[in-house]
Amino acid sequence: MSLEEIKREQKKWAAGYEIDKMPQRKSDAGLDLSVLYTPIDLESIDYNTDIGFPGRYPFTRGVYPGMYRKVPWQMRLYSGFGTAEDTNKRWKYLLEKGNNGVAVAFDLPTQLGLDSDHLRAEDEVGRLGVAVDTLRDMEILYADLPLDRIVSSFNINAPAAIILAMYIALGERQGIPPEKLSGTLSNDILCEYVSRGMWVFPPPSALRLAADVAEYSTRKMPRFYPFNIRGIIMREAGANMIQEAAFSFSNALAYIEEICSRGIPFDDFGQRISFFFATGLHIFEEAARYRGVRKLWARIARNRLGAKNPKSMLFRFTGTVGGSCYRAKEPLNNLVRGAYGLLGNILGGAQGMLHPAWDEPFAIPTEESALLALRTQQILAYETGVTNVVDPLGGSYFVEALTRHFENQIASEVEKIDKMGGAVRAIEEGYMQEVIASEAYRSLREEKSGKKIVVGVNKFVSEDKSQSESERAFHKADPSTIGKQVQRLNTIRNERDHNSVSAALGELREIAAGKENLMPYLIKAVKAYASIGEMMEALEDVFGHFREPVKI
Repeated sequence: MSLEEIKREQKKWAAGYEIDKMPQRKSDAGLDLSVLYTPIDLESIDYNTDIGFPGRYPFTRGVYPGMYRKVPWQMRLYSGFGTAEDTNKRWKYLLEKGNNGVAVAFDLPTQLGLDSDHLRAEDEVGRLGVAVDTLRDMEILYADLPLDRIVSSFNINAPAAIILAMYIALGERQGIPPEKLSGTLSNDILCEYVSRGMWVFPPPSALRLAADVAEYSTRKMPRFYPFNIRGIIMREAGANMIQEAAFSFSNALAYIEEICSRGIPFDDFGQRISFFFATGLHIFEEAARYRGVRKLWARIARNRLGAKNPKSMLFRFTGTVGGSCYRAKEPLNNLVRGAYGLLGNILGGAQGMLHPAWDEPFAIPTEESALLALRTQQILAYETGVTNVVDPLGGSYFVEALTRHFENQIASEVEKIDKMGGAVRAIEEGYMQEVIASEAYRSLREEKSGKKIVVGVNKFVSEDKSQSESERAFHKADPSTIGKQVQRLNTIRNERDHNSVSAALGELREIAAGKENLMPYLIKAVKAYASIGEMMEALEDVFGHFREPVKI
């Protein structure tokens, strides 16, 4: 049939079955959805230029030709709690069960660059992640784990440069040079200003520090990814799937422009930029969003950033089911939510996945719940057949129409931020923060009103208490953690060479006042066993502290 014939038949079908009287449905991002999608919705799409083949520009169908046919995605669990000894034990357990590498969860004081004995740190040491104060903690964290055979993902932003310095120093102690270290560092401080608030320095200084990390990695660490742009943090704060992608791209462009201004071509580091996105439960929309994002990033890399190497055009991402999709009520339902969200990741073409355990909304996962989260990925990879065919949703009228929609909407939002002067200016003016807050409020209102259904929470609510928190075993924070951590920190302070620490911190302040790359001086301070708090304070003496704009 021709398109005109299809249009006529669709009109008759719609009239005959009173389609216009059917309930309206919206996508997770607020798009009005048709009851049915047909070739009419794809009439302006050209297969070769808009969809193409996996592994070829514009990479809509996947960044690699065979995708999961050769090997599944990288399976990892985000893990860290208590002291370095506690986390080292959990890592070894997960690695033995098939976890691919380690994704480090740091506690809140470490993420803010505070030592464990700081007054602001007292109630949070080791509670939501592992406490790391000095190189000694890193040495214990990686005890019996050879850095040349393990891939590490460091989920930290404000003190990211210091954590990388510790990783480099640790490698040297194991006899492994920087060029042999593999891993990923989030190093995406701009997302913190937008959502979570784990920032310290003003955006321009923080941007300089992030670029120092990338420049150092580009020149000396060919196997290391210096950026893992954290869309997830903004999505979990309330951004919708369009805003998450657009703001992530705008933040990435700010880093890239800063690095390129130092005379480093994009192709020299572009193939080592990765992203970390949150995936919701609208499976087809999430898959289509990732397809559109892949196509848009390839176009930005080639046309705007001047990429010549196809590898620099690839949108590499880790996906995780957003923890905000999980609920404390009837918590075992989170097992089902997680599995469906993972399916959205797979159909969207993720290269790696960090799957939250069902109890993560209210506790550090137990060994049992963490293992079940890993097994969920393994069952999907090896028992369901979803890895057999590349981009199985390709050609779907609905998915292809959504792919084009998301590509256009995300590009439009990136352009809007460009016109403001870029990500840093948009953050300083509070634009991204305001948009995310408004979206979070809208979503919460819809859930409270019942317009957005959450099973077991606002619909099909059960009086059965068998799933209640009180009847289940959850991880309990060890009250002795803070005492152990502070004692180790004090021991290090007493044993180290005070003159070396003082000289290293003084040199760090001096270099921070100029334009030289800070990484060599952070490595020097780390090797002297300066603490993360001392190094951050030295930088703050020069950079100052950021105060968030207040929107009235």
